[in-house]
Amino acid sequence: MNPQAVWRYICLLCFSFLSTAKGDLQLLSFQPRTLYQYHYSLDIQLDHTSTLTPRGAWLQAEALVQLHQLWRGQGGEELLQMQIRNLKAQHKPEEERSQDGTGGSPAEIALSQEVQAELQQPVFISWSSGKVKAFYVDKAESILVSNLKRGIASLLQLQPHTSTTVEEDVSGSCRVTYTVSNHSITKTKDLLSCTKLKSGFPSVNKIFGVKWQPTSKSQYIVKDNLLQLVLAEESHVVSPALRSTTGIKISSRQQLQLVSPPMPGVAEVAGRSLEDVLAGKEGQHQPLGMASLPFRRGCTHCPSLKAYLKAFDSQRLKMDTSKAATVWQFQRFIQMLRSAKKKDVLQLLRRAPEEMLPFVVEAAVAAQSVASLAALSDFLDFGKEPKSLLETFLYAAAFSPRPSGKLLHLVLDKLDGKQLAPDVQETGIVAMGSLVGKLCQQKLCELQEVERGVESILKGLRGAKEESEAVIYLLALGNAALPETIPTLLDHAEEGPAAITTAAISALQRFPSRHISSKVKQAMRRIFHEKRKSYEKTCRLAAAEILLDNEPLPMDVINILLAANELETETATFLLLKVQGSLRADHHPARKIMKDIMRDPRINNYNFFSKAGISSSFSGPLTVTQDLLSTFGLDLLFLEGGFLRKSVSDFSLLSHGQRLRAAQVTIEAQGMESMLGEGVLEGEEGPELMAGMSAIFFDVQLRPIVFFQGYTDLMAKVLLSNGEPTSVVKGNLLLMDHHQVIPLQSGLQVAIKLQGGLGLDISADMDVSIWEQELKTSINTRGSLAVDFQAELDAPFLQATLRSQTEVETSIQFDTILRFSSSPVLMCLQLREEQVPYREIFTVSKSAGSQSSTTRKSRQGTMPGREFALHQANSKVCNLLLTAKEE
Repeated sequence: MNPQAVWRYICLLCFSFLSTAKGDLQLLSFQPRTLYQYHYSLDIQLDHTSTLTPRGAWLQAEALVQLHQLWRGQGGEELLQMQIRNLKAQHKPEEERSQDGTGGSPAEIALSQEVQAELQQPVFISWSSGKVKAFYVDKAESILVSNLKRGIASLLQLQPHTSTTVEEDVSGSCRVTYTVSNHSITKTKDLLSCTKLKSGFPSVNKIFGVKWQPTSKSQYIVKDNLLQLVLAEESHVVSPALRSTTGIKISSRQQLQLVSPPMPGVAEVAGRSLEDVLAGKEGQHQPLGMASLPFRRGCTHCPSLKAYLKAFDSQRLKMDTSKAATVWQFQRFIQMLRSAKKKDVLQLLRRAPEEMLPFVVEAAVAAQSVASLAALSDFLDFGKEPKSLLETFLYAAAFSPRPSGKLLHLVLDKLDGKQLAPDVQETGIVAMGSLVGKLCQQKLCELQEVERGVESILKGLRGAKEESEAVIYLLALGNAALPETIPTLLDHAEEGPAAITTAAISALQRFPSRHISSKVKQAMRRIFHEKRKSYEKTCRLAAAEILLDNEPLPMDVINILLAANELETETATFLLLKVQGSLRADHHPARKIMKDIMRDPRINNYNFFSKAGISSSFSGPLTVTQDLLSTFGLDLLFLEGGFLRKSVSDFSLLSHGQRLRAAQVTIEAQGMESMLGEGVLEGEEGPELMAGMSAIFFDVQLRPIVFFQGYTDLMAKVLLSNGEPTSVVKGNLLLMDHHQVIPLQSGLQVAIKLQGGLGLDISADMDVSIWEQELKTSINTRGSLAVDFQAELDAPFLQATLRSQTEVETSIQFDTILRFSSSPVLMCLQLREEQVPYREIFTVSKSAGSQSSTTRKSRQGTMPGREFALHQANSKVCNLLLTAKEE
């Protein structure tokens, strides 16, 4: 057995033996003219949580720590001098794992003379009966060495009675719980409660962030008012929230043990105050906080934009956004731009060829450095640049995973007071809403730019002269999802015409359940039950969805079900299927209430649910892992004559209590029945013939697209179509951007970095056959995801990096066939996924003294393609239509 493990068990047995009696301990103290010597040992290990990976990094260090009292004040405050002697460090070099997984023999790390000299420099601690009040160190000392000394000094932070308190040590200001039994003290630290110096940045969307599970426990033995032994252990499991199998485990253990009885030491130093004593010591000692200082590792192999520009003409990129290689290149560009100067970024933008320019703009927005944003400000001219490039910039800003106030400032300045093309103006408004919402999620609502953005949206809504203008501003409020705008949305939902009501309710659906108050629900009841005025059926159904999806009351569910009996057949069919779908979905918030209501035979009977419409609503799982549930849902609402009124395709991700709409595409058509003279009463004018699309990608609402408006426009687009697919979305997005510094109790630190990019290419094709009376649509989504996750351990004598890189390429085809020649209209939906190639690379890099090493392991494979069986009725129609085609 490992001798260290044996010693740990012996210590724990001692703790158990000494814990037979309860009670507080006497105050701790260090005696004057006495030298206390402790043996200090440190053991740290980093490993990938996946088993098929190279062995991680292991570090062990031991030293002699000398303590003596320099001065004691009248109030009991003591000034202690702490000095580290004879520190030796070891690591395990790159060798094959042994059968027990422990690897080869440890190798000594040669410490540089500079590190040795700094380690032996004394530090001074203001200490009072177990409380470290201040920490004094020479201000010229390096961060890594001073942090290591903080870690040792933090072991002296304890209290001799049972309680829960907040105290500051190397981890920051943390909530700790003490349990005292006889000579033993157990200290449990809640690392999730710690507040410390701000370093790094989190992802706004928790689904694309990091899952961190830390534990910390220390055991102290105190006899005769003297600290005899400390054993401190902590562990951290850190992983991408979407994929815990590629996580990293950090284990750390410190031990401080009195090695011999106290020895005669130096005499106390005379002085009226602690400051007087320190003034007589060599060096410039300044008081510092106990929390460790963040250390930023220099990058010697990072890509340089200046070097790239020198070879730019020979390094033209192939821009296939659906390939993983392009996404990795996108992430490398972001790294280059974050450390580049403005003049170099501007030079890249001006020299980039036309086909590469959108890629560079997306990378510059994702980098979000002061230099890259300043270069974009100079380069982009909203009066001259092509419309497509301006939309690329605005959407890149809208999709930013953690936007800054400077990015919103840039967008506002580019939009302010300019006469822009309608498409660019609309895109800018919805992008503004997305930026405002994400900044408020980062608790930056008080920024002047945020206030200016909110006022700009509300002012535009108040001054909108056309319905289409008001719709855009309402959708922007949905992107922002600010609770203070809910009254405005309710006013427009209840009082506006159909298009305004639809947009306002759609914006309300973006809010989390905690903001769907009784006032909101009361307004939705009035809309659904038409208490004040009549509403279009899609508006009523959207209001019912808000009531059903947000902690529904049993009475609301019952009233909605009863009202279905009075609705038209297709509307009633759709609504009842929506309710039944919530019963089958384990994650639906109304599932329990629905099950209770369905026990009533007056509601749950054949007569109630046997509606004969062809409308449908269903959802089901696509992928299920221990971290993620991805679902696909499809809602189809038909008119009584069999024409499609509205379809909603939804791909959602649910992970650790969070939900993300990865993609939601809504297609609406109206006036179709008037083409055949159906559904219009004599003397009345039917709704205008129109079809359009509205899409949400990664919780960002895009500007709506109108396919055609009016019969003339429809025929013109059918006749002038060139038969080529139309590009809907094409580009690169930075989905994951997380940087976190974890201070270990030893004073060392681990930097966690997560970056994930997505390349997306979505195209759509529509074919209308008047002869066969068929409409075919095809949406082809090709994409690639590349995720880079790494942990960097930094010590004065060792640097180690554990890294996992994952890439996936996928292609999803969604086809529809609509046949008008029969009544009712027949519709077939096909959703299929092509083969999915994937690859994972695990890397461990270490540098100790003059030695460095890198080990890699990889695995790759291909998941087979599949076709999704959407629901039984669809399968029957598809079989009928596709069989007829073959004949």
